[in-house]
Amino acid sequence: MTVPAPAPAPQDLDQPYAGLTPHAVLDALDAAGLRGDGRILQLNSYENRVFQVHLEESLDPDAPLPGVVVAKFYRAGRWSDAQMLEEHAFTQALADAEVPAVPPLALRIADDLRPEAAGIELLGDPPTLAKLNGWRYGVSPRCGGRSPELEDPLTLEWIGRFLARLHLVGQQQRFQHRVTLDGSAAARASVQWLVDSDLLPMGALGGWHSACLRALDAVDVRFERHGPLELLRIHGDCHAGNVLWTSHGPHFVDLDDAVNGPAVQDLWMLLGGDRHEMQGQLGALLDGYETFREFDRRELALIEPLRTLRIVQHSAWIARRWNDPAFPIAFPNFESPSYWAQQTTQLHEQVEAMAEEPLIA
Repeated sequence: MTVPAPAPAPQDLDQPYAGLTPHAVLDALDAAGLRGDGRILQLNSYENRVFQVHLEESLDPDAPLPGVVVAKFYRAGRWSDAQMLEEHAFTQALADAEVPAVPPLALRIADDLRPEAAGIELLGDPPTLAKLNGWRYGVSPRCGGRSPELEDPLTLEWIGRFLARLHLVGQQQRFQHRVTLDGSAAARASVQWLVDSDLLPMGALGGWHSACLRALDAVDVRFERHGPLELLRIHGDCHAGNVLWTSHGPHFVDLDDAVNGPAVQDLWMLLGGDRHEMQGQLGALLDGYETFREFDRRELALIEPLRTLRIVQHSAWIARRWNDPAFPIAFPNFESPSYWAQQTTQLHEQVEAMAEEPLIA
């Protein structure tokens, strides 16, 4: 007996994925010309919802096995259609330049469209963004891999080479619709939103707010000392979890946070440990990077300011998503005074770090 799919639920900004059942995911892919065989696995993702889906037919007609795709359902209200399509176009431009990124598939409306999928709309040229029942989603081939061994200098050199090639593509033009990372303005808006939100424990609000403003003032000083920035399209969130290592080297995944920004933003999140360790890691990255592209070493003074901006924005990100049931589970201490005390201490430490001499490479 065939079990009928439940009626699709409208997407709610506070409960954005309540109606995204396995039935809904398979129906959405089916409407876009990709028929799943019923095997579906939800992958780790807080901001969006991401699923691995096995298809009835292979993406490659010469391959003997069914294809496997990754479907990303975007969170409502975060990005506009134009911003999503810019992400897709950038990823495709990287793939066209043989930079190891995984571009979205071109979609098509299924020939035998089912009644529940009759409202599908495809956007882009080629069409890579689908809209159905309030959901917006894209689909890409699955790319396997493992976490890179960042303690290995040769691995870091390899990643550095590919980051330089990514930036060579990124410098060809700028995003017209996506965010530009060039100072503290966005973080200050997030701080004010948090102050107005009543989410912080009253006893923690004053100290945290004061620490934020002091830290963001120091960020602005560093950016002003640097002078005009060379802004280019960058990955924006290039930490180890977004680099998959294969036998052919690194693959960059999840360009959801791609922005116009300085090149160093894609380097500093790969560094870890004490100052001496980060110095060595940075040297290895730049040894590879400068094989293909010159790096402006003045940007090294922006590492700690950029880290500070990320710390502030991370707290605001959790707060803005607090009504999503996944977030209280993932961040159980967020509403406690201890969380905000720890954030306050970290921001004071960042002020001290920004006063130090930058890393040298």
